[in-house]
Amino acid sequence: MVLGITMKRSLLIILSIFLLFTVLALPVSSSDGGGRKVYVAKFEGVITSYSVDQFSRYISLAEENNAEALIIEIDTPGGQGDAMQEIIQRIQESKVPVIIYVYPRGAIAASAGTYIALGSHLIAMAPATSIGACEPILGYASNGSIIKAPQKIRNFYIAYIRSLAEASGRNETAAELFITEDLSLTPEEALKDHVIEITASNVDELLQKANGMRTKIPVAGKGYVTLNFTDTRIITVGPSLKDDVIRYISDPTVAYVLLNIGILGLIFGFITPGWHVPETVGAILLVLGIIGLGYFGYNSAGLVLIFLAVIFFIAEALTPTFGLFTVAGVITMILGGILLFGSSNEYLIKESTFSNLRLVIILIAVLLGLFFAFGVATIVRDRRKKVQTGKEEMIGEVGKVVQELNPEGMVKVHGELWKAESRNGEPIKPGERIKVVGMRGLTLIVEREGENNNEPSFGEPERKEV
Repeated sequence: MVLGITMKRSLLIILSIFLLFTVLALPVSSSDGGGRKVYVAKFEGVITSYSVDQFSRYISLAEENNAEALIIEIDTPGGQGDAMQEIIQRIQESKVPVIIYVYPRGAIAASAGTYIALGSHLIAMAPATSIGACEPILGYASNGSIIKAPQKIRNFYIAYIRSLAEASGRNETAAELFITEDLSLTPEEALKDHVIEITASNVDELLQKANGMRTKIPVAGKGYVTLNFTDTRIITVGPSLKDDVIRYISDPTVAYVLLNIGILGLIFGFITPGWHVPETVGAILLVLGIIGLGYFGYNSAGLVLIFLAVIFFIAEALTPTFGLFTVAGVITMILGGILLFGSSNEYLIKESTFSNLRLVIILIAVLLGLFFAFGVATIVRDRRKKVQTGKEEMIGEVGKVVQELNPEGMVKVHGELWKAESRNGEPIKPGERIKVVGMRGLTLIVEREGENNNEPSFGEPERKEV
């Protein structure tokens, strides 16, 4: 009864998860006005390998819809250098002008974010924002101090940022000072020093000021474009579910906390066997923490989560957790499936196909969870049962005496007649109920039901001499 109630609760949890991810997996977008299309997207958080996909999807969406321009609102402290270079390359290959807008108030485009801005077609900043502080670092020492990059690496990034500024006609000296002096500039200072082109409080003001401007770098490498934002229709593109998840867990502090809680969960689970909750939660958090470090792409991260889901499903089949591992497996399978199809690969396929794919991912995860929770678990438990054939099947069975046992006679067990012998040699009258306590060949060794049952007898019974 308890097992049935527990399984019902597990089903309710799985269905709740299904509905939650169905809602959250839907893309977020809105539009207003009419005329030329300008896409406005948002990026915030640390720049990792996942960010390459996010920028690429924004650009691809604008290209596919023949947008006049793409405005990307950014707020970032920087991030990985290799991811930054891939993003810049994608911007410069874009078929539509990409405007980097440091927004909202209080936002920053520091370190890698500055490079991305300098590699774009136009740069705009909102009031009370900043740009710069690009000195490369290698991380942090054990005492918490910053490990500065060696001169060789510094020289590379100085040359790289100068080349970006030179290619766009922006201030090369200020760009170099971003590294050598860790310089940061306000919107007014950046505009005065010819680092940016526009200061604007909002997107409407940005479009008004940028109307008629010429891009600072060629679009798709073919030529400069004069922007026309007359009669513009703004289309806002929100981040996807996986973007939001990755943004939170890719924060270095969050990723580090997830790693440590995950490890503690595994340790606590191993020293308190039988509960299974600590190691289950710990495994999920540990994997999320590793993914949050940003060294995986979306594909690799998705495969890691799907592999973890398979481990949970197998554990459910082998361990009587009554649905805990199934729920954990469904959650990780859904997250893994969503991330798996989040790469920046080019797909010649309709967008609606991917919308349907999200629902398929969730449905398959739930079905797999139910299969392992009920089907495989039942099969494994049946195979683990003690073999019930031959002597083992008869011992403990109850029957009725048909022909008096004195000490031998006939009994009926399982509706069949068996030759039987009284275990202690005492007579047992017809009609009395007996219990099988052993076998010798095809002869059952029995005693009256209710008598003290000693060890089963499989050999010759002890006989008294007369």
